[in-house]
Amino acid sequence: MTTEESRIITSLEEARHLSHAEYAVLLSHSLSDDAAENLRSVARKITDNIFGREVRVRGLIEITNVCRNNCLYCGLRKGNTDIRRYSLSDETILATCREGHDVGFRTFVLQGGENPAFTRTRMATLVAAIHSEFPDAAITLSLGEWDDDALRDFKEAGASRYLLRHETYDPLHYSRLHPTEMSRDNRIRCLRTLKRLGYQTGTGIMVGSPFQSLGNIADDLAFMHSLQPEMIGIGPFIPHKDTPFASFAHGSVEMTLRLISILRIMFPHANIPATTALASIDPDGRNKGLMAGANVVMPNLSPLSCRKEYAIYDNKAFSGAESAEGLAILADEIKRIGLEITTEKGDFSYV
Repeated sequence: MTTEESRIITSLEEARHLSHAEYAVLLSHSLSDDAAENLRSVARKITDNIFGREVRVRGLIEITNVCRNNCLYCGLRKGNTDIRRYSLSDETILATCREGHDVGFRTFVLQGGENPAFTRTRMATLVAAIHSEFPDAAITLSLGEWDDDALRDFKEAGASRYLLRHETYDPLHYSRLHPTEMSRDNRIRCLRTLKRLGYQTGTGIMVGSPFQSLGNIADDLAFMHSLQPEMIGIGPFIPHKDTPFASFAHGSVEMTLRLISILRIMFPHANIPATTALASIDPDGRNKGLMAGANVVMPNLSPLSCRKEYAIYDNKAFSGAESAEGLAILADEIKRIGLEITTEKGDFSYV
């Protein structure tokens, strides 16, 4: 490890933020192996100090794969006609929460495409019903962009967390990943609104997305520092066969792990998942993510009949340790690296 690499890692640990040039050093493909291992070691130590050896488990419910958007990277894009569309009924969503609650889950993550059938009123009513039946559980939404009034309604109904990856802070890069009717500025507006309304706010990026530069990632880190998110989702880009990016290579596992470590050092108290995307392209990806500083996993609670249809990328893992019914398998696999799962909701705190 060079003197400069050591200085920058120490500076990151002390200040929780770096200059663009210093981020570039840590993101460089020429970063020494010793420096990368030092990042991981510092990040895992911080994670242990804040969360102990516990890994927080969230129940993921993929409520619909219908989406009005046509994002170029996503298998759920409206232009994809080679997909069986589904939307769970409110009764099925509640029943799924019930099943999850019975086995110990205390956080439900409702994720889906931007489906016009899930109106502002319907979502607020559904959130209120979940909150009423399971007052001891946290409700996280990951349902794309909404106006300020809708986000306020969901918060008042009982949702306390919202995941909305910004994907990229650079407007040009954003335009190369999304259709013209979508706006980087609107995505940032939504994130600022979520913070203002008091949500535990999550954002993040795809590592190795098409046309992404290391400079883009440095900009993303600077943006996240300004936003101060409580949750951060970092996963490698994985192409889907029915999108314009089908021929692109998947993102780097090594770079994803490095970014998890950097972000843990920047945000010691944030909830950072070891994502399904990591587990989908590396058999040991989940555990590697946890050892790099992640502290959350999200097994799939969705009904078995629709899991394979929520294919945002190819070969998405949704069974075994990536499923709610595989909780015992997950616990055993995580125990191998000296960690243990907890299904408690784990309220966020800077204390």
